[in-house]
Amino acid sequence: MLTPDPATSEDGPVDTRTATCLLRRRFTARLLPQLRLLVEECALREGLAEPRRGEFVLAVDEIAGNAVEHAGGSGRLVLRRIGDELECRISDSGPGFSETVIPELLPGLDGAHHGRGLWLARLVADRFAVRPGDTEASGARGAEVTLAVRVR
Repeated sequence: MLTPDPATSEDGPVDTRTATCLLRRRFTARLLPQLRLLVEECALREGLAEPRRGEFVLAVDEIAGNAVEHAGGSGRLVLRRIGDELECRISDSGPGFSETVIPELLPGLDGAHHGRGLWLARLVADRFAVRPGDTEASGARGAEVTLAVRVR
């Protein structure tokens, strides 16, 4: 039995009872190229057309890269099909962060020298959220970034 998911879209709560898991992987820096290819293959198989597919894969790669670089060197990715959306959740066990760190303007234009990947992911996604990750025995808080795009 699936438990209710707190995800929402502009149209209200997302019904995860129809969710199909397409990919579930733990990753490190060494596995990022393989992860990117797997996400692209899944997106292609699910019918996500270019240029949206390339944008989605790039956004996922940026978030996964952030998990490796800023949150302890590894992360977890879950890619699901939920209705007419592809949803990717990337979680880590780093220090955590909130959406407030994402610049409003393209980083560099506003004086910020960080946040370009998060800014890009939020721009590309039809649905985007950052929330605290699960507390682990190690005490690391972590973060979970969810981005979804509609498959048209």
